[in-house]
Amino acid sequence: MEKLIITAAVTGSLPTKQKTPHVPISPSEIVEAGVRCEQAGAAVIHVHARNPKDESPSTDFQLFKEIYEGLKERTKLIIQISTGGRAGMAYEQRSDRLTLNPEMASLTTGSVNFPDSVYANSPELIERLARDMQAHGIKPEMEVFDVSMIRNAVELAEKGLAEAPLHFDFVMGLKGAIPATIENLVHLKNSIPAGSTWTVAGIGPAQLVVNTHAILMGGHVRIGLEDNIYFRKGELAPNERFVERMVNLAAEFGRPVATPDEARRIMHLKAR
Repeated sequence: MEKLIITAAVTGSLPTKQKTPHVPISPSEIVEAGVRCEQAGAAVIHVHARNPKDESPSTDFQLFKEIYEGLKERTKLIIQISTGGRAGMAYEQRSDRLTLNPEMASLTTGSVNFPDSVYANSPELIERLARDMQAHGIKPEMEVFDVSMIRNAVELAEKGLAEAPLHFDFVMGLKGAIPATIENLVHLKNSIPAGSTWTVAGIGPAQLVVNTHAILMGGHVRIGLEDNIYFRKGELAPNERFVERMVNLAAEFGRPVATPDEARRIMHLKAR
């Protein structure tokens, strides 16, 4: 079994300072959160940008650039830029940040109902983003909210728009998407091509449950305030405490944690 890769999704698009004082909003706060998460044991940071004035999700290229450059300067983390659509659905609003040439970027391979909106990802949009990632040598993390999205990701590889072995992130427990049951996690894991790597992101209270099973099943874990702000019921905590918990759990189960460079090898990232 490979070492455990811990991804820190430190910000996301929804948590605000009113909900938790620990969520990083400004570029400098996000960079500092990345530094602390790397020190705690994370190998990957999943990056969203937020408007420092009102905390809204942002597509501002300069914000992404400031975050990216700060993380590059201060850490060895694998920087995974989000191309998610909460801040703006149009291709142009989601693609320009890829010119920063991060090692990884998220690519949602289908549409899904969010609790208050439709997260639309048309086949044309998915292919355009995949082509951009390919052109920049970026490894896509296939964001899977339901089983059908696995097939969509495989078709990208069949068309030559993504390189095997693929890497998946199973997003579980979001209202409107696949429920966070162990049976569903096993089914998702068994549905991806042989040789693929996978991470699981559990929303809210599902985070700890699915992460624990992923450690035992040979997968990898995503933690962070994007997905869950409560360390336990009623207790808020900063991102690094969630990383520390995964490190401690992995140690209990006898599974070492990957450094950023070890994670690069495990996920077959291209040399930079």
